[in-house]
Amino acid sequence: MVLKDSELSEAELSVLLTNDAELCELNKRFRGIDKATDVLSFPMDDPVLLGDIAISLDRASAQALDYDATFEEEVVRLLIHGTLHLLGYDHVNGGRQAAKMRKKEESFLSIYKKNNPN
Repeated sequence: MVLKDSELSEAELSVLLTNDAELCELNKRFRGIDKATDVLSFPMDDPVLLGDIAISLDRASAQALDYDATFEEEVVRLLIHGTLHLLGYDHVNGGRQAAKMRKKEESFLSIYKKNNPN
């Protein structure tokens, strides 16, 4: 749904569903940050092969409780978040970019929830 909304509807991406330990290792190796995170995105700078997304299912499970969401909803939110990063959205510096990314993320998650009621 995120890719269909962009001009890259034919693009491909890969998704790794894993645990905190592996996300910690990836975060350390590629970002120099020695801690686990919920999602990492690795853009390919290619219009067809968009990139890779790694999601920690451990983190998704914990965050689902924090956000009063189902596990599935949280995994979908992380997938949306990671895909938006691959499409060039960023939230690291805050401000308008972060607000724009958050709005897109919430919009796509709302569409998902409407099409997949519990």
